[in-house]
Amino acid sequence: MQCSWKAVILLALASIAIQYTAIRTLTSKPFQLCPLPSPQNCGLGGQETEPPFERGAAGGGGCDDYPYFSINATRKTHILVLATTRSGSSFVGQLLNQHQDVFYLFEPLYHVQTTLIPRLSHSRNAADRRVMLGASRDLLRSLYGCDLYFLESYIKPTPTNHTTDKLFRRGASRALCQQPVCDAFGPADVNVEEGDCVKKCASLNMTLATEACREKRHVAIKIVRVPEIGDLRALVEDPRLNIKVIQLVRDPRGILSSRIETFRDTYRLWRIWRATGRRPYNLDLSQLTVVCEDFLNSVSTGLSHPYWLKGKYMLVRYEDLAKNPLLKTKEMYDYLGLPMDKNVEDWIHANTRGSNEPSAKHKFGTVRDSAANAESWRLKLSYDMVEYTQTVCQKVLHQLGYKAVKSVEELKNMSLSLVQDKTFVPFL
Repeated sequence: MQCSWKAVILLALASIAIQYTAIRTLTSKPFQLCPLPSPQNCGLGGQETEPPFERGAAGGGGCDDYPYFSINATRKTHILVLATTRSGSSFVGQLLNQHQDVFYLFEPLYHVQTTLIPRLSHSRNAADRRVMLGASRDLLRSLYGCDLYFLESYIKPTPTNHTTDKLFRRGASRALCQQPVCDAFGPADVNVEEGDCVKKCASLNMTLATEACREKRHVAIKIVRVPEIGDLRALVEDPRLNIKVIQLVRDPRGILSSRIETFRDTYRLWRIWRATGRRPYNLDLSQLTVVCEDFLNSVSTGLSHPYWLKGKYMLVRYEDLAKNPLLKTKEMYDYLGLPMDKNVEDWIHANTRGSNEPSAKHKFGTVRDSAANAESWRLKLSYDMVEYTQTVCQKVLHQLGYKAVKSVEELKNMSLSLVQDKTFVPFL
């Protein structure tokens, strides 16, 4: 009997040690609660303040080391664009990135995926999924608190002295191409091309990036590596955050067509099917079915209006945004509770102008001749591929208001839109 209770105590101590080691592995900084300033000690009148937010204190420093907590007395808005690849998410991200008060990050979960489950773009293994989702939620929580040091654990090679040139698509973030992060461009350089930023800006200093994040009033992050809104419930319900989700969807037939063109190696067998009219026996159909399953589950959750999404969920169809970019962008900003500043409007006008010239290229593929552009997949996919997609994605196509075609002639008749007029009101 004496040995058994000793064994129990030893096991308990071992368990505590393991958990402590795991936490220390995730972050080397001890956590402490840093309360935001109250009206009494800041002289800010009756402004609303945030609840305490966990922060790390590097080098033994305290809450005073983090200006975020002394500058922002009102709540930051933490914007999350939830999408899948080739659904128009880069365009939506840029609509937020152009706002002068928004700090934007392009797909930081890329680093989590390549570190934890390399070579797997959409692992369906339950264990891989749990690991990926747990790490993703932890990273997003830290990034919304402007703790960019947390990201360094997933960047390879590991940054030296908090400096790296390996941050995925660094140039897609205006804040990371401007002062104080980058001195190559001044305040007058409003529209810096991503390639120019990467070439002219020095390696990214994560300390300066953290400062830039804290100086902005809001943080926006675009992700394509979380399958469903339900996977983010713990993050959405976190009282320390002020999450606003924009779920972007697109006709699965359009997503498939775009992926075939973009990911040529991964979707090689789909191109063979399109060219020969015969479906290869070893075609990975999950590359399509997973998209529809995730859309259906996520959209069903969002549109069912669960209490934990109240005031935090908006569904946007890419086709509606392509048709009326200015109107839909204003609706998104209204939902977020942010004014749509002139930078955003100017960017929309500069990047969504149609042209009759065949050689005209549009970086984000959203032009004013939107009916033709958003449904251009109809001229690229064969009818049997479209028919198969309609069969396996029938439920989500119906739910999102995408019409099925019943003949080759109907498919190719571009005067007939396959996007129903359907209004998705934010859950407020």
